Amino acid sequence: MSTQLKNLSDFSHTQVPSAAAYRFGIVVAEWNAEITNALYQGAYNSLVTNGALPENIFTHPVPGSFELTSGADLLLKTGKIDAVICLGCVIQGETRHFDFICNAVANGVSNVAIKYSKPVIFGVLTTDNQQQAIDRAGGKHGNKGDEAAITAIKMAALAETLND
Repeated sequence: MSTQLKNLSDFSHTQVPSAAAYRFGIVVAEWNAEITNALYQGAYNSLVTNGALPENIFTHPVPGSFELTSGADLLLKTGKIDAVICLGCVIQGETRHFDFICNAVANGVSNVAIKYSKPVIFGVLTTDNQQQAIDRAGGKHGNKGDEAAITAIKMAALAETLND
């Protein structure tokens, strides 16, 4: 496994632009709250550490990962957001529900990004078990919330550059 014993949230190899000029939406699923709260803390802290003003970070909880798409759509519809970070966690169970939810969320996030021509970041863990989720929500593999925030900053800067 390529991620074994590797913290994937290390950004020392890349330049992260200042987030000061951008407004971010964070839509976070309430399902698997222990994990999604850790993802949220990672994302929020990364935004602020990289210059985002707390008053320019708009957080909205949604019931589960399936609703992330609707939450992102509603946020972007306001016209006040430069990028949306979708944070959730879907853990494999005994049924095919996992496959349907993961597929719907991935496609939905892409569709909302295309609809608004704005960055919508897929910060959804799709793990086989709880331990894998813990390892990726601040554990030994870093915090995917951090990664989602850095991606949002970079994509907001790219969008601004291309729209100038």
